[in-house]
Amino acid sequence: MSEDEYSYQYSDGSDNEQMKSDQDEAEFEYTDDEDEEQQEQTDNFGVNLENTYYNAKQLKDDAYRDEDAAGGPPNTNSTDTNVKIQQAIQEFEKAIQMEKMHLEPKIGSFTFKCLKQIVKIRMRRNEPAEAQVVYRRLLECISNPELEGVSPNAVEKGINGMLDRVSIFSNINININNDINNDSDNNDAAQGLARLVYDSTLSLFHPTKGSCPTERLWFKTNLKYGQLLYENHETNKLQSVIHDLLQTSGLEQSSAEARSFSNSTHLMEIYALQIQLYSRLEDNKMLREIFSKAMQVQGGIPHPRTLALIQELGGKMHMASNEYEAACSTFFQAFKSYDEAGDVARLRCLKYLVLASMLDASSINPFDSQEVRPYKKDPEIVAMTNLVDAFHSNNIKKFERILDKNEGKVMDDEFIREYTSDLRRTIRKQVLLQVVQPYTRISLQALAKELNGISIEDVESLLVPLILDGKLQGRIDQVEGILVKTVDFGSMSKASVNPAEDPSGPSDAKDGKDKDKEKKMSLLGANTITFRTMDAIENLMSEVEKLTSVIASSASQGPEKMQGNSEGMAIGSRG
Repeated sequence: MSEDEYSYQYSDGSDNEQMKSDQDEAEFEYTDDEDEEQQEQTDNFGVNLENTYYNAKQLKDDAYRDEDAAGGPPNTNSTDTNVKIQQAIQEFEKAIQMEKMHLEPKIGSFTFKCLKQIVKIRMRRNEPAEAQVVYRRLLECISNPELEGVSPNAVEKGINGMLDRVSIFSNINININNDINNDSDNNDAAQGLARLVYDSTLSLFHPTKGSCPTERLWFKTNLKYGQLLYENHETNKLQSVIHDLLQTSGLEQSSAEARSFSNSTHLMEIYALQIQLYSRLEDNKMLREIFSKAMQVQGGIPHPRTLALIQELGGKMHMASNEYEAACSTFFQAFKSYDEAGDVARLRCLKYLVLASMLDASSINPFDSQEVRPYKKDPEIVAMTNLVDAFHSNNIKKFERILDKNEGKVMDDEFIREYTSDLRRTIRKQVLLQVVQPYTRISLQALAKELNGISIEDVESLLVPLILDGKLQGRIDQVEGILVKTVDFGSMSKASVNPAEDPSGPSDAKDGKDKDKEKKMSLLGANTITFRTMDAIENLMSEVEKLTSVIASSASQGPEKMQGNSEGMAIGSRG
C-alpha cells in the first residue's frame, strides 16, 4: 500500500460517522439507565408506602385483639394497647405524607384508605371530637378533583361503612348513658358527631347543590339518617328528612307507569320510613294510607327486609283495629320476607303470626304450613308451639301456665304482652262454649272453676257478649247464680197445633200444653220478658188457628151459612 493510499484511507469520513454512531449509542444507553433508575425509585416508593400502610393495620389489629381479650374496647387502662393504637395512627399519617410528597398536587388511594382507618379507630376509642376532624379530612379528600385511583363504588362503599359505624356509635352511647344516667357530655359529643357526619355528607353529595353530586349516595345517606333519627325518637327531624326525600326525588308525583324499577324501589324504602314514623306516632289514619300505597307499588325489587318491615307494621296496624284475619295474612307475608332476607326477625314475626291466629280463633294451626314447619322446634319458638297446641285443644290450664311462667320468654315481647288479656278472654270463651254445651242449667261457680278459678264477675263478663252475639242462647240468673240455656220448644208446640189430629185427644193435648208452659216457666222465670213474649205468641197462634178453622168450615157449608156464621161471630165479639 502506498503512502498516498494510506493517507486517503485515514482521512475517510466513515470513521467520523462510526464515532458519531458510537457516541449516540452511548448517549442512548445512558438515557435507558436513567429511566430504569426512576422506575426503580417509583417501585421502591410503592413498596415502602404499601408496607407502611399494612404495618399500621397490623398494629391496629394487634391492639384490637388485646382489647377484646381484656373485655372489649376501649381499654384505656392498658398502656400497651394505647401505645399500639397511637403507633398505628402515626403510621397511617406517615403513609399519607409519603403519598402527598410523591404525588402532589394529586391525591392517591392510600390517603383515602388511611383516613378511613383513622376515623374507625377514633370512633372505636370513643373519641368523637377527634373523629369529626378526621372525617372532615376524608370528605375533603373525596371532593378533591385530583383524587385518583379511587372508584365511585369504592367511595360509596367507604361512606356507607362510615355511616353505619356512626349510627352504631351513637346508639351505643345513648344506651350506655340511659343505663347509667350520667356522662351526658359524651352523649352530646356522640350526637354531635352523628349530626356532623350526616349533614356534611348530605351537603357534599346533594344531587343539585352538592360540590360532588351523587344522587344514589345522597339518597342512601338520607335513608340511613332517617333511620338513625327514628331510633333516637327525633320525630320532627325525621318528618323533615322524609319530606326532603320525596320532594328532591319527585317519586310520589310521578305516575306508576313513569316510574323506573329503581324509583319504585326507592319509593318503597321511603314508605318503610314513613310507616315506622306513623306507627310510633300512633297515627292509624296515615299509617293505613301509606301502607295501602306501599302495597300498590308496581315494579322495582325492594330488599326483602324493607318489604318485611312494611308488612310487619301493617300487621300490627290490623291488630290494633281487631282485624285479626288480615293480620294473620300480613304477618305471614312478613315472615316469608324476613326468611328470604335471612333476618333473625323472622322468629319474632312468627310469634306475631301465632298470636293473630289465636285471637282470630282460627282452627288452622300456623305450624302446619310448609314455610313455618321447619321452625316448629326452634328453641325460641317451642313455647309458642305449645301455646297454640293448648289453645286448639282448649287446655286452659296449660295455656295459662305457659303465659304465667313466661316459658320461652314469650312475655318479654312488649307487643305480645299488650294482647295477653285478649288472648286469655278468647280461650276462656272457647272453653265456656265447650263446657255449657251438654247442660241446660249450670252454676256460675262451676264455670269459674272450669276456667282455672277466675271470679264469678269475670265469668259473667264472658257470658254476656256470647249471649248478645248469639253464640250462646240463654240467660244469666244472678239471684240463683246460674246460667239457664234457652231450649228450642218448636218441636213441642208443633204437636199441639191441631188437637183433632192428636191421638191422645183434646184433653191430653191441653195437659201437654200446660206441662210445656210450666216447664218454660221454670226454666225462664214467670216474670221474664222472654217467657211472657213466648206465651203471648203461642196464645196469638192459637187464636189464629181457631179463626182459620171457622172460616174453612163456613166455606164448606155454602155462602148463606158462611154469612150467618160471620154475623154470629160479629155479635159474639161485640157482646
